Amino acid sequence: MAEHWDVVVVGAGTAGCPLAARLADAGRTVLLLEAGAHHPDPADVPGELRDATTLQAAVPGHPANWDLPGLLPGGRTVRVPRGRVTGGSSAVNAGYFVRPTPADAAGWAAAGNDLWSWDRLLPALCRLEDDRDFGDRPGHGAGGPVPVVRPTGGPPLAEAFAAAAEELGVPAEPDKNAGGAPGYGPLPRNVVDGVRISTAQAYLAPRRGLRGLSVRGGVRVLRVLVEGGRAVGVRTTAGDVAADEVVLAAGAVGSAHLLLLSGIGPAAVLREAGIDVLVDAPGVGRNCSDHPLVYLPFRAVPGTTAAPGRSPLEGVLHLTSAGGEVPGDLEVLPWLAPFAQVMTGRPAPAGEAVEIGVGLQRTAGVGRLVLAGGDPARPPVVEYGHLAETADRRRMREGVRAAAALLRTRALAAVGRPARDLPEPLLADDAALDRWIGERLTTAVHLSGTARMGPESDPAAVVDQWLRVRGVEGLRVADTSVLPRVPSRGPAATAVLVGERAAELMTGG
Repeated sequence: MAEHWDVVVVGAGTAGCPLAARLADAGRTVLLLEAGAHHPDPADVPGELRDATTLQAAVPGHPANWDLPGLLPGGRTVRVPRGRVTGGSSAVNAGYFVRPTPADAAGWAAAGNDLWSWDRLLPALCRLEDDRDFGDRPGHGAGGPVPVVRPTGGPPLAEAFAAAAEELGVPAEPDKNAGGAPGYGPLPRNVVDGVRISTAQAYLAPRRGLRGLSVRGGVRVLRVLVEGGRAVGVRTTAGDVAADEVVLAAGAVGSAHLLLLSGIGPAAVLREAGIDVLVDAPGVGRNCSDHPLVYLPFRAVPGTTAAPGRSPLEGVLHLTSAGGEVPGDLEVLPWLAPFAQVMTGRPAPAGEAVEIGVGLQRTAGVGRLVLAGGDPARPPVVEYGHLAETADRRRMREGVRAAAALLRTRALAAVGRPARDLPEPLLADDAALDRWIGERLTTAVHLSGTARMGPESDPAAVVDQWLRVRGVEGLRVADTSVLPRVPSRGPAATAVLVGERAAELMTGG
């Protein structure tokens, strides 16, 4: 291996870009490897990656989308879009940029990770952001790499949703990143004037030409190279690369998959796939969590929805279920344009309904990754445990009923009507509503915990709180894989935080 680096970071995604950038700032020589394309000049970024009013790059078959297989309880399959380009999923998603809550951090710390308590994380959360609305207030940041902007001036449907929440007595929550009581408020986004600012744009573009930071796209990592119990580099489709440290930041699917391919995982699973066991790590690919999601259709009056080229998201509602483990464990996210328009950027067919997403933000059920053999080209299947637990089904029913009540308010009656497939008798019948939800159930694609952090006393913990893989020196994981539980908000901001925090821990910060 002719090349040698201080650190090789695998995956130039939502966490990998900030990690590599901060390590290079600290004087490390860093090689950042990405399986998808790299666009070093922002002017060369394809339009569908820049345009935050659509999700065109998240459709199956797009080269910037891994399009992974997923399996729901009952055997129904779903597609799991994940970014395959510098910037990762932050380059293809909807730009939702809400911080984890203090309760999330308290849970991570209580699991034996005191370095991840809220007071330890807040400085990094402030440092990473350029909050255009609240940056001058305590607990926020200004001048950081990621712009945080709350939308204004939405279409009539957006105003109606805000009025509907007020009509139901839901408190206003003007700053979703303040860690306050949950309610209805504008959705913080890493979007400026309709342009999606991925972590590649926020962290890599300003460091073009920086000595010590090299970014290579179109290079797929096949496994970690380990000698004498220490990671010494990675094997890639372009040859082997040597490094003093290897960090996997390939996402909650990609990083766990690479651990398994490298012989780090449940021994029986590895042997069945024909992979030599390096470290018997039973937690790899196990006990992972995500947000179950179901959509309620609403037929809006023509002229009240977001026109093509305008933001399809504006406000989000968080509610706490009866007996909810964390505040705001139910999320209601109204889309302001039909998905046919959101996915293509073209006007939707006349009469097309908009969708109101209802997400369960804290679950009892967990999932797992199922290895499809030892061939790196075959992705694992994400097997979800959505709503397999009685408590999760109860809370999801509560969320759907709350969303249905929102859609039946006077404020929304002025701009449309709910679809007729969720009548009052069905809403009142637990078993019937469970069947309705099950037929429409999907996932928010917020997978976390496939290589969770924890103390040595936790047999399922794959990494310690410094993100070091147990059993292999010089190897870390730094993405949402390490979170003991999925955050109770969308995980994009948390993934950036993990990258920032990992760099601190690696450089003694």
